[in-house]
Amino acid sequence: MKPIRLISGIVTVGFWTLASRVLGVVREIFILAYIGPGPVMDAFVAAFRLPNMFRRFFAEGAFNAAFVPIFSKKYEGEEDPLVFARDALSGLGFVLMILTALALIFMPALVWATAEGFTDDARFPLTVAYGRIIFPYILFVSLAALFSGALNATGHFAAAAAAPVLLNIFVILAMSIGAWLGEEVILWLIWTIPLAGVAQLALVWTAAGRAGIRVRPGRPRLTPDMRRLVRVAVPAALAGGVMQINLLVGQQVASQFDKAVGWLYAADRLYQLPLGVVGIAVGIVLLPDLSRRLKAEDGDGARHAFSRAGEMALALTVPAAVALVVIPLPMVSVLFERGATGADDSAAIAAAVALYGLGLPAFVLQKVLQPLFFAREDTRTPFRYAVWSMIVNAALAVGLVPVLGWIAPAVATSVAGWVMVAMLAIGGRAIGDTARFDDRFRRRIWRICAASLLMGAVLWGTYLLLAPFLGMSYWRYPALLLLLIAGLVSYGLAGQGLGAFRLAEFRDALRRKRG
Repeated sequence: MKPIRLISGIVTVGFWTLASRVLGVVREIFILAYIGPGPVMDAFVAAFRLPNMFRRFFAEGAFNAAFVPIFSKKYEGEEDPLVFARDALSGLGFVLMILTALALIFMPALVWATAEGFTDDARFPLTVAYGRIIFPYILFVSLAALFSGALNATGHFAAAAAAPVLLNIFVILAMSIGAWLGEEVILWLIWTIPLAGVAQLALVWTAAGRAGIRVRPGRPRLTPDMRRLVRVAVPAALAGGVMQINLLVGQQVASQFDKAVGWLYAADRLYQLPLGVVGIAVGIVLLPDLSRRLKAEDGDGARHAFSRAGEMALALTVPAAVALVVIPLPMVSVLFERGATGADDSAAIAAAVALYGLGLPAFVLQKVLQPLFFAREDTRTPFRYAVWSMIVNAALAVGLVPVLGWIAPAVATSVAGWVMVAMLAIGGRAIGDTARFDDRFRRRIWRICAASLLMGAVLWGTYLLLAPFLGMSYWRYPALLLLLIAGLVSYGLAGQGLGAFRLAEFRDALRRKRG
């Protein structure tokens, strides 16, 4: 894969991920307007987080780290990758069906383990009931992740990246219909989620067939390749899902406070927008690219791809982090403050957004650094780092509660993210030059930071000018748009002027994507 192909792949995945995350924010706007922070939303968040947590382990965590490198090498070699994919599909489906059955039976125990603060109030039975409806979503979305991994490994990124859009479209339509009919919106919401999982699986399964990846399930077999997959996947599951575990620790702490689970969830969705667009896109495209280059013993090409991915990731993430820290309140109030969500809720969510923003570059850098290990089928090293990161997160989330209250989990998540990045960067030095950023990256990173700080100053000044309009019913929407445009233009001009990046590079990537 040539360097420009790497960038165009990131642009493709980034575009569809952007669509998904934007619709995800719209989804949260509907949830906060129709349901609002309170017992029902807390119960929904806790129930929905259960399949998402296991999805990170069984799908995005394990299969992006274990399945994709092995499949990529078989695809480039002489072995039949479809046999391996069939065995992986059969084994994963078998495990997921057992997991789903156990979860439905022991749902009260799962809720207690992840949201103990719900035990003595109405949120507990609500979460158990919602969880039993939502949890089967993991079966469909995890199998979809396998087909997505196969598509990504063969350079077909669009369908896999577009599949998550279906969940948000389905949910938004369902809540709108429920509200229009005057029925309980929460019931329309929870019953739609597993249905959306079926649609996601159907989309990527069909796309894989059209791409020549025709895989059908069979009898689960523990072949040597499956043993190798499990050996790589088990530590990768924890390493890839560390953020979800940290969020669950935060949920345990937040469950002791009224409305805090909903506040942190809304803040998480907002900062996940740039994280998903940049970090996940980079990780998805970089991993198969590095795997193929390492198989071809192209060390220089691997270092170039790694450096360009890191450079692009930070060029897009650092300014986003600055914006989340400088202007969280206008973004939160304009997007979420309506219906059942009031000004006090907006202030609480904005505080969490700013703290998550401080950790955003770290969360994205993890997506850049982890493929260095995963491409070499080394998941044990990131596993050890993930354990230390989780220990730091848990200690801070619990230890800071007496001082900071419900906001402590947001601080802990960001600090733990930077601890993880530091360990990945230091551990990567043992790999060699392919795991070190090149001179161009080192020249540009400081200019990216300088351009982002200049943008932050422009954002703050523009916010002070537009503050009266941001509080008006209808004027707040164009005012927020103008504020964001001012930040975007100022960063583009500052970055181009300081040499942080060349806008022509992004233009060339887009042209290559269309070609």
